[in-house]
This record gives sequence, C-alpha cells and structure tokens, in this order.
Amino acid sequence: MAGPTTAQRGAPGRTDAPARASRTGPERPRLGRRALLVLIAVAAALLTAFTVWVLYGSSWLRVEQVRTSGVDVLTRAEVEEAAAVPVGAPLVSVDTGAMERRLRQKLPRIDTVDVARSWPHGISLKVTERKPVLLVEKGGRFVEVDAEGVRFATVDRAPKGVPLLELTPDPSASLRRFGEQGLLRQAVRVAGDLPAGVAKDTRAVRVSSYDAISLVLTGDREVLWGSGEDGPAKARVLTALMKAAPKAGQFDVSAPSAPAESGS
Repeated sequence: MAGPTTAQRGAPGRTDAPARASRTGPERPRLGRRALLVLIAVAAALLTAFTVWVLYGSSWLRVEQVRTSGVDVLTRAEVEEAAAVPVGAPLVSVDTGAMERRLRQKLPRIDTVDVARSWPHGISLKVTERKPVLLVEKGGRFVEVDAEGVRFATVDRAPKGVPLLELTPDPSASLRRFGEQGLLRQAVRVAGDLPAGVAKDTRAVRVSSYDAISLVLTGDREVLWGSGEDGPAKARVLTALMKAAPKAGQFDVSAPSAPAESGS
C-alpha cells in the first residue's frame, strides 16, 4: 500500500510554526540594566532635590512660634529674648546647641535648658532654674547660692525660707586648706542635709571653720552641727532630739553618736 504523498505530509518544519507563535505571542522589548539604574538615579536625585527645597526653600517648615516652659522667677519674655530664636528661618537650620549655650551664658539662673524643634513650625524651650539654698548678704542685697555652691543671681529682697550664710572664718589651718569657697560648699552641704522641719525654721548658717558650723533657728534656738560630714545621721539625731526636748535652746549633734541638748 502506498504511503502518504509529499502534499499530504506537508512541507517539513512549517506545520508547527504558527502554533508556537500563537502560544508565546510577540516578543516584548526588555529594559536594559544600565537604563534601569539611570532611571533610579534620576528619581533619587529628584527626590533629594525636592526634600532639600521643602526643608530650606519652601515656606512649609519655617519657625513661626516659640513655646517656653519651666520658668518660675524668670519670665518667658526674658528667656525668649535671650534665646534669640530666628523666627522665619528654616526650622531644620536652627542651631539648638548654640541656643542652649547662649541661654545659660546670658541667664545664669538657668541650670539646664532643652531646646528642641517642634515640627512643623515651632521651637520649644524647656527651662530648669537654679534654686537658692543659701543667701549671702552684700551691700544691702542678697546673692543667691544653689546646691552646687554656685552664686547665680543678686536680688533686692531675700527669698522667703532661704537662710543667710554667715561666713566668718577664723584665720586657721582650716581656712588655709579649704579657702572660703570650700567652706561655702560645706555650708551648702549642711543646708541640703537639714530635715524639712528644721530647714523651715533655719534663719542662718554660721561657718567659722570646716568643723565648726552651726544653725540659727527661730525662737533663739541654736544647733551645733560640726562639720558637713555624716549629715544624714545628724539630721535623724536632731529630729529625735528636738522631739524629746522641744523647749531646749541648744542642740549639739556635732558628734551624732553622743548628742546633747541644753537650755530647756
């Protein structure tokens, strides 16, 4: 029996070609790796340029307001004037560190200050003021001394509840060794260790040498404190002694292990 003719078999290689074309469809052009990298770089550059413009060139993120908190003796106007906040400048360009240094330099009453950006339009100034623990009278005015022994302000009127420092050191080895500033720090140390009830009644802290510090209380009472060492122990003993002998005129806690009272 004769096989199929050439016409019946068809031309070699042509029968399957249309089927393959219909299955895969036309080929799509592919983006080269180099062209893709170029597009990414251009997009990044445009984004960077836009960001820089928003931060520095636009009016969207500029300083428009200043918020001040934490002031007590100082006023907000004083703090903001000393801070010299550049209103209208780009918020991102404000040098907060320089502003903090300027505030502490111009206003010694400021102990710490935190200057921060408050997006999108503000600067916040968070102030902590120094608190006086002793006063030094000078020419009818009063120099305020804080818990670190820093003399930070001079005022016309003595703040209520802050004792005077009567620093009259004897010409002794103690004075030569520690100096007046060292004795001042001891007085500050004692003032910081006083029990709340005693501190409220203390009118003056007298210092004649390193180990001869005494307190002048209301009602003509006196406390012999001694040196600034063992302050917490002396405070506890003094509280108990004053409770046991409330009418005494003098309390001696210079040696807290052997306290004494007299003049009751």
